[in-house]
Amino acid sequence: MAKFDVYDIKMKKVGDIELSDDNFAAELNKSLLYEVAKMQQINRRRGTVMVKNSSLVSGGGKKPWKQKGTGRARQGSTRASQWVGGGKAMGPKPRDYEYHVPKKVRKAAIRAAISKRNADKALFIVKEWNPAKPSTKEAVSTLAKLGFGNALVIDLKGNATLFKSVRNAKGYKFLPAEGANVYDILRHETLVLTEASAKALEGALQ
Repeated sequence: MAKFDVYDIKMKKVGDIELSDDNFAAELNKSLLYEVAKMQQINRRRGTVMVKNSSLVSGGGKKPWKQKGTGRARQGSTRASQWVGGGKAMGPKPRDYEYHVPKKVRKAAIRAAISKRNADKALFIVKEWNPAKPSTKEAVSTLAKLGFGNALVIDLKGNATLFKSVRNAKGYKFLPAEGANVYDILRHETLVLTEASAKALEGALQ
């Protein structure tokens, strides 16, 4: 078990917490991080790009001239791809890019991403953060005073005031513990966990 310092939102130490080495001090596996981050990015692709081929372009049902005797190349339709206004040959079609990796691999990658932030001295655990009311200005000011110019904040899903405070802040993002993922952890320079979310992540990553 690894011991972590726990701070308040003024960066004053108020205690410590023991968390599993398997989840917060795991071995770095770059290929695992790459595979899961790539999966997340690819699964965001819509795959809706499309052009019309000759069968989808309206008109051109009549053969423009007879097959033989004109001296011109034979043509079957004015909507063939070589004609102006014709369909596109071998153009893109809608497709699904989505793919998945096993749940064990995703969990292992999240453990590796959190452990990397810990190894980089960029993992901070705060006792709690419960703003009295939603305020982006106050949240940005608090994070800036702590020296976090770019950070991912993770707390329990029920903390709506913190979510509303952070969601519009440039350079910062809030996620519930259930939504922790490799891409967002690696995309932000600092990872800020509340004590409750750290325990929730430890339970979810077992």
